[in-house]
Amino acid sequence: MKKQQNILIIGAGLCGSLLALRLGQRGYNVSVYEMRPDLRKVDISAGRSINLAFSNRGNKAMKLVGIEEKVKALCIPMNGRMIHDKEERTFLSNYSGRDHEYINSVSRGGLNALLLDEAEKHKNVSIYFNKKCKSVDFKKTTALFKDYETKKEFVEDADVIIATDGAGSAMRKSYYLGKKFLFSFSQDYLTHGYKELSILPSKTGDFKTYKNALHIWPRGSFMLIALPNLDGSFTVTLFLSYDDGTYNFNNLTTPEIVTEFFQKEFPDALQLMPNLIEDFFKNPTSPLGTVKCSPWHYKGNTLLMGDSAHAIVPFYGQGMNASFEDVVEFDAVLDQNLGSWETIFKTYEETRKKDTDAIADLAIDNFYEMRDHVANPMFQEKRKLEMALEQNFPEEYASKYSLVTFNENMGYHEAMTRGRAQDKAILSMLADKTISTELDLSKDELKSILKKVQQETNNILEDDRIAKTMHR
Repeated sequence: MKKQQNILIIGAGLCGSLLALRLGQRGYNVSVYEMRPDLRKVDISAGRSINLAFSNRGNKAMKLVGIEEKVKALCIPMNGRMIHDKEERTFLSNYSGRDHEYINSVSRGGLNALLLDEAEKHKNVSIYFNKKCKSVDFKKTTALFKDYETKKEFVEDADVIIATDGAGSAMRKSYYLGKKFLFSFSQDYLTHGYKELSILPSKTGDFKTYKNALHIWPRGSFMLIALPNLDGSFTVTLFLSYDDGTYNFNNLTTPEIVTEFFQKEFPDALQLMPNLIEDFFKNPTSPLGTVKCSPWHYKGNTLLMGDSAHAIVPFYGQGMNASFEDVVEFDAVLDQNLGSWETIFKTYEETRKKDTDAIADLAIDNFYEMRDHVANPMFQEKRKLEMALEQNFPEEYASKYSLVTFNENMGYHEAMTRGRAQDKAILSMLADKTISTELDLSKDELKSILKKVQQETNNILEDDRIAKTMHR
């Protein structure tokens, strides 16, 4: 297959700009069309998450394109979750028992700008802004765009079109409406939405609360989280039902009731947020949904990638990381020299889809864990034990969170399967007192617990394997 092939990418967000950079490095002629203005020249955050959790799977992609150190300069390490209870007490729950394992808060805009800059260093990469994709003719491999500046419509063709235009993908819509092949699509919303708020820096430009953590105020059916920014601020996100509960987005309609809600549920956060009311009524309330679809490709003409193929809710901090890993996995398929785009797309989807389905399900699981379970004594006991196992036996044990977040060479599906079995094993053994963490355990006692956990985990995995075999 000739390298001089022309590839059209729809969407210059995080996934699209990384893909353009990598394909540019590989020698393809790449044209990227983005509906928004150039974020390096115009502020377009508009209530969207301005910082994200960046971890090992995302960093694997940065290593691939050679910008790991440049990205590191944009990051603030977060070693764990800082839990805030209703009595204004806090405790830090580390993400891992291994000191080198942590996640990072990174600026969405800063990272996107860096990727665009790096992509544009390649003469074979061109990026066009204010060009909205209206539809894709996937049989002809052409895309219809509208230029927001001239108001004119135009058609672009290419050898291949790859859509990285997010959860509202125009190309996915064209697949669905075209009815030219069997296309499955689901979009499932949570009953909760989210709203972006902020904790501004102190008058001296410092952080008003602990910098190196992801702060969580878990309240059962809703929660508040906060991630640090390089300028000393925190991006705060309220996750709340649209209409259930005493307080919900549909009845938080006046400054008085919003203040009352925060005074009752998040008093320590409220003290840090004199700008709460302004933020609350300025920023939109946005939905939280999961998108799954198949197939991602039409023959050798078009391919969906990133959120356009598999949008997920944000509760595992893996949306961006999963999209970046898409590019790594796609690159690995290109290395196989399979000879045709159709074979490349088919192989990529076959290897990738089970993992993106898995992280979508894990993200829903973690929604319930973060808003409720992190404050549950049994969950805290499990985390305490897992931390001890990771600290004492770093090569032999990794929690589900560690498998998903830090073990970048294990697919999401395998991490989910093993992690869920481990969780089930530990919780059942804690419940029936087969194991206990009440006393300070010696290393030998911990070793004994580790063996029990491993054995029970393997039993659960084997039972699941047998059950699946019987259902075939």
